[in-house]
Amino acid sequence: MATTQFTTTPTRNAYDIVIIGGAIYGSAVAWFLTDNPDFDGSIMVIERDPSYADCATAHTNSCIRQQFSNPLNVQISRFGAEFIKNFRGFMGGDPRVPELSIQSYGYMYLADTPAFANQLRASHAVQQQAGAATQLMTPEEIKAAYPFYNVDDILLGSINLIDEGYWDGGTVFEWWRRSARERGVEYLAGEVTGMSLNAAGTRVESVTLASGEVIACGQVVNATGPRGAATARMAGIDIPVEPRKRFTWIFSAETPLDRELPLTIDPSGVHVRQDGPQTYLAGGHTDDDPAVAPDDFAMDHSLWQDKIWPAIATRIPQFEAIRVVTEWTGHYDFNTLDQNAIVGPHDVVENFHFLNGFSGHGLQQSPAMGRGAAEMLVYGAYRTLDLSPFGFDRIRQGRAFAEAAII
Repeated sequence: MATTQFTTTPTRNAYDIVIIGGAIYGSAVAWFLTDNPDFDGSIMVIERDPSYADCATAHTNSCIRQQFSNPLNVQISRFGAEFIKNFRGFMGGDPRVPELSIQSYGYMYLADTPAFANQLRASHAVQQQAGAATQLMTPEEIKAAYPFYNVDDILLGSINLIDEGYWDGGTVFEWWRRSARERGVEYLAGEVTGMSLNAAGTRVESVTLASGEVIACGQVVNATGPRGAATARMAGIDIPVEPRKRFTWIFSAETPLDRELPLTIDPSGVHVRQDGPQTYLAGGHTDDDPAVAPDDFAMDHSLWQDKIWPAIATRIPQFEAIRVVTEWTGHYDFNTLDQNAIVGPHDVVENFHFLNGFSGHGLQQSPAMGRGAAEMLVYGAYRTLDLSPFGFDRIRQGRAFAEAAII
């Protein structure tokens, strides 16, 4: 979206809801608010980079899975799949909105230790209870269905071929943003540099822009992705979220596979999947995985040669002869406590709301999380899925949200 489609000056000096960050989460909350018949307030979305060139949304691999170990995460993804597959209907039947689908080649988890195999079995039981179609596979079954895998070291696999795979997150983002603006949400090109709280420190009264302008707010939403901790600090709040690099490569193979490649989670931590008809996508991170500056997108070229390619060529011998087509660096907004989201209001600064720390789950969870955040803003409670286990109280207590399936 071009900068000219954003205002550079607020049209009013106060808004009922100010959303800081206008990428997938800021736009999801804005859209779900406008879709709620019980809300008729004013909304300002403030986005520091209207080109969205460097936001986490722009660098996502845009996949969805139901293979989690916590039933709430499974339910969140099941709603996400429903939303994607019925996108036009959820968008009010607007004929301009495209029909979407999920390219369901599935996620293939491969376990090479008894402990990991037992984890897959336990997660499988949770997923089945929640309605997911996950299947466990022996090495022999994996080899029969996908002959290209080397399974010599594998004890068990887990895959779900229904509503797991690639989806067009960019289109969902575009239409949430477009529809929200058509419904009166104001998108401002600007950067929040400070916040003013009341004397008791229990409410954010206003946000200050780099331009010096001050905007009063009824409620404020932190949807700033890898910059989420810096935004929270403006309200005197600390959250354990930091930017961490995630690297992606698109490559072609001299001998393409004869069938679709599931998004394969190798025991090494490297993942690889089908991308186009004859291209593939691989991703991973460095072993030390440090926090980085939010504007650091430098590529680590040695990582491909030393870790990523050896892992995928070992798992899929046909990938010994491949050619990298393109590569990029993105960021996780990494929650160092438990790699799961922080959602809902702060327990002291009561009108400061979090949508932070998704740690790679963000795009696929955006329909359910955006809907839930809008419910909390309107009603002060969740009306559909109860997202309270993601609340800030666990951060204050250092109590991790239990989820074993982290990529």
